[in-house]
Amino acid sequence: MFSVLICDDSLVARKQVAKSLPEDWDVAVHFAKNGQEGITALQEGKGQLLLLDLNMPVMDGYQVLEQIQTLGLDTRTIVISGDIQPEAHQRVKKLGALDFIEKPVKADMLEKVLAKYQIHTEVELPARQEIQRLDPKIRDCYQEIANIAMGQAGDNLARLLNVFVKLPIPNVNLIEVSELLMLLQDIEDEDSVSGICQGFVGPGVCGEALFILSDSSFGDVAKILDIKEEVDDQVQLEMLMDAANILIGSFLNGFATQLDMHFSQGHPVVLGQHCNISDLISTNKARWRKTLAIELSYGLEGYNVQCDLVLLVTEESMKIMNHKLSHWLEE
Repeated sequence: MFSVLICDDSLVARKQVAKSLPEDWDVAVHFAKNGQEGITALQEGKGQLLLLDLNMPVMDGYQVLEQIQTLGLDTRTIVISGDIQPEAHQRVKKLGALDFIEKPVKADMLEKVLAKYQIHTEVELPARQEIQRLDPKIRDCYQEIANIAMGQAGDNLARLLNVFVKLPIPNVNLIEVSELLMLLQDIEDEDSVSGICQGFVGPGVCGEALFILSDSSFGDVAKILDIKEEVDDQVQLEMLMDAANILIGSFLNGFATQLDMHFSQGHPVVLGQHCNISDLISTNKARWRKTLAIELSYGLEGYNVQCDLVLLVTEESMKIMNHKLSHWLEE
């Protein structure tokens, strides 16, 4: 699969660039927060196309272009920057960049540049299909039952840990796997993460629950649980499993009850420990294609603890679930 690396120190800018990529382009999207991360990703083969910012910490865009030439890295670069000085345009061209797009990037401009250099047309694209949008009324239904299930899961966690759980507003969308990365990118920031995945099935319904815990959370989780021993990888894995079991089990039970269904849960699978979101999703992206995603970001008041719970349900399953929710839509 063709790979695109977006290198920018701004989370907002990374998301904007990713959302500006052609909708019918089946590509693997990777992210880097500075030039050094970008060079490392390129050395790992993660960027046949590099979309590069210029002003970044650690290593700026000019230095990245110089390193690409020095190391002989196989990538093509389009600079996307707010620096509109003519000198900036000329410098990046001399350093090997194909083109320069001014921020904020617009989808039609990016599409035009990709077509100009025959980048978008080089890969075999699937037949363009009508993009299915989630009906606002259906989204509201899923958001409401997720809100109730989330409350039950948060209550169980609060009682077990004797803490106050900050509950989020559920985020419900029909997404592609590339968008799943963007959906979770917020929690990465400077931190690495660990993740658990647990499948579930019901009558005509199947999906997976993804639990992600920021590695910086383990210290405070250990304090809450009064763990005196050294918090090594094994202890962290046990804490990860325990937290995932509580939140996933409680949420799925509440969610299934409102659908008048019962879900059987599979064995939890460790997706990865101490890795970044990009690698976590890229390694497991074959598991998820277009899917209904319900995202919940939990926090514990007074503690540096951040975890995400994402429910991923197949499109086929939605037909059964939508039918179960039909009474919610009655006028």
